[in-house]
Amino acid sequence: MLWTRRTRSSTAGRAPSSVPTYPSYERPQQGGPFDPPCGSDGQGQGPDRPSRRPEQRCLYCANPDTWHMRDGQEMSVDAVMTEIGKFRDFVTTAGGGVTLTGGEPLLQSAFTGDILRRCKEAGLHTALDTSGFLGTRASDQLLADTDLVLLDIKSFDVTTYRNLTGGELAPTLTFATRLDRLGIPMWIRYVLVPGWTDDPEAVDGLAGFVAGLGTVDRVDILPFHKLGAAKYEALGIPFPLLADPVPDPGLIESVRERFRGRGVPAY
Repeated sequence: MLWTRRTRSSTAGRAPSSVPTYPSYERPQQGGPFDPPCGSDGQGQGPDRPSRRPEQRCLYCANPDTWHMRDGQEMSVDAVMTEIGKFRDFVTTAGGGVTLTGGEPLLQSAFTGDILRRCKEAGLHTALDTSGFLGTRASDQLLADTDLVLLDIKSFDVTTYRNLTGGELAPTLTFATRLDRLGIPMWIRYVLVPGWTDDPEAVDGLAGFVAGLGTVDRVDILPFHKLGAAKYEALGIPFPLLADPVPDPGLIESVRERFRGRGVPAY
């Protein structure tokens, strides 16, 4: 679980076969450690706990340590809610809430849905940080318990999207359209990688698509960084974009302006 800070993506899996089968509300599931609240870029500010194993392994992924379910920590919904409870006073005073992120929270959709429901019952604002690739796993009830979706759209060019993530773009766009139809607020997140996601035509295409969605509150242009390079080195994994440049301020602002030109608030 987390709050609104990160961009990650992925797909679904299951707990190890050694884990006994329990009802979904108590079944242990895999997750990363909680990140205590210290700042936020969304209403979901509060405790931060990533889910594990992204299905899409983006070339710029800063968290290769989340790629394998076996590296996670098994926790029941009750245990997760106990951890959330430790931050409740801070979160409610700050006007924040809880964000589920990843990896990919829809990788364990039943577990994610149970936590979202329990948070709503506790009167906490809820946010879901997802690539949307596994949007079909999100039930209408799960989405009804979600106050805000932070939707990561990696590229609007089909080929670039596939080369960058190993997955297909269509499921994410379908999920965005569904969220709009259900009236669920969205913040779109777009990682800007020079030479990959800065093509003006692709940016304009995405801006036009987003402008047609009535529930998008804003677009966040997230500059590509290499803060996860040390993790790759520690794991003995080559970082694919190690030699690629980070975007300069002028490029970042020019991409923001393309969204603003379509009437979409961009930051």
